[in-house]
Amino acid sequence: MEKPKFKTVQEVIASGEGLPERYLHTPTTESQPLDAPVPEMDIPAIDLILLLSPSEYGRQELSKLHSALSTWGVVQVMNHGMTEAFLENIYELTKQFFALPTEEKQKYAREIGSIQGYGNDMILSDDQVLDWIDRLYLTTYPEDQRKLHFWPEIPAGFRETLHEYTMKQQVVIEQFFKGMARSLELDENCFLDMYGENAMMDTRFNLYPPCPRPDKVIGVKPHADGSAFTLLLPDKDVEGLQFLKDGKWYKAPIVPDTILINVGDQIEIMSNGIYKSPVHRVVTNREKERISVATFCVPGADQDIQPVDALVTETRPRLYKTVKKYVELYFEYYQQGRRPIEAALI
Repeated sequence: MEKPKFKTVQEVIASGEGLPERYLHTPTTESQPLDAPVPEMDIPAIDLILLLSPSEYGRQELSKLHSALSTWGVVQVMNHGMTEAFLENIYELTKQFFALPTEEKQKYAREIGSIQGYGNDMILSDDQVLDWIDRLYLTTYPEDQRKLHFWPEIPAGFRETLHEYTMKQQVVIEQFFKGMARSLELDENCFLDMYGENAMMDTRFNLYPPCPRPDKVIGVKPHADGSAFTLLLPDKDVEGLQFLKDGKWYKAPIVPDTILINVGDQIEIMSNGIYKSPVHRVVTNREKERISVATFCVPGADQDIQPVDALVTETRPRLYKTVKKYVELYFEYYQQGRRPIEAALI
């Protein structure tokens, strides 16, 4: 059951009452401060158009994709069909929304027990450490699932731009699913077929305000995504996103005009563990606010998600059970700091 809502981070800052203890992480003996410097991850920029090309360049791109997703679970994608000006507009509209007066934003406030809308994430226990983030969470696809009373009318153009972005992302999603399948030498539609015609897209606009204690307060606690995969427009100036590999944290590079795509748990299941759903977090910054926009690609609730038959062999036995409605399980586990994919392991 959800506990009463807490103030948004922007409201906490505006109140001038200092930093509530609910945001402070208790360090363990071996852990470094949250803002300790970390190395940059080495991930390739993949040309989306080349993934579907029969040429030698296309084969090289598929090989790069396979390598990145089986080691990091993350790639940068270029040639995605969206102009720099269009992506910049999404970033600006997000910034403008979070800069609105509190009473204007509260028109779109999330309701108790629901994910959609403006505010902060659910508090499920009294000892839950809060993330230093305000967000606007909207289901964007299918269109009949949109709850338009949560879609801001101000700033002007927000709704129209989000609709256009959703349609453009649809093309990227289909191409990326096909590219992943080809990189594993599968029929190019095999992941798309499992993803289903009733698949959903949820877009989350994130604001991480400047934080007085970046050593003890986290923007988003460590987690892996419950999606098939996630498309992210990261802040183009401010770092913060970090991925865990072999027990160490690495920062994601900022590469202009690319979309970052990370594998979610449901592709890890479909690929029988070949492609990894990486644990990641967002750290805070003392001086600068950070903005990002994430879109979660979620298989239809009625779809059976399981390892593709061709990826189950004598040398690589089946690792995961068949799962359904995985995202419902996901949110409960996330706030407990647990990985729901463990429940899917055979």
